[in-house]
Amino acid sequence: MIKAVIFDMDGLLIDSEPFWREAEKGALEKIGIPIKKEIASETMGIRIDALVEYWFKRYPWDGPSKKEVEADIIRRVITMIRKEGELMPGARKVLEKFNTMDMPMAIASSSPMEIINSVLERTLIGKYIGVVHSAEDEIFGKPNPAVYIGASKKLGVEAVNCVAFEDSPNGVISAKSAGMRCIAVPSSGVEKDASMQKADIVIDSLLDFDERSIMDFN
Repeated sequence: MIKAVIFDMDGLLIDSEPFWREAEKGALEKIGIPIKKEIASETMGIRIDALVEYWFKRYPWDGPSKKEVEADIIRRVITMIRKEGELMPGARKVLEKFNTMDMPMAIASSSPMEIINSVLERTLIGKYIGVVHSAEDEIFGKPNPAVYIGASKKLGVEAVNCVAFEDSPNGVISAKSAGMRCIAVPSSGVEKDASMQKADIVIDSLLDFDERSIMDFN
């Protein structure tokens, strides 16, 4: 039986994936790494340290430390969220629906808490969310299931009784590995990724979500 809902954040609740791609591109080009926006989809859904490590292995650089590059990307993302961040279509409707159902809700994000907080401040969705859990507090980030397991523990609900909403292949793998049901809303560019098909339900937009569909999980 579904007793709680856990949402990914970037690209799922807030339209921030373009911010991440722009920030990643800007910070890496600054230190001489050739990156195209579309290539950044390879790092979608993973933690910031894993993202920087991914590019360092491909293009080892001298100069700024990995932590300094991480900080630069985070700063750029937060700046864009504060200026331009908007909820994804249907996001508020879904949150309000689960709120009327008295369904406990959480966010389980690869983003560090300072980014999560900037999203909550910009969108004012904190009133719906009972638990916020960042993968920065886990040893491993997505696709490891730790962040989802951690969120379910904070909620006090067994992972098998949670449904996760995800937009990235790494996120779907994480949620399913945690033992949760998963509803995928693929971000642009990953619709045909095989990992997205591991989700229990795949929809084009949160606008298409019908809460009656999760009754089939019970």
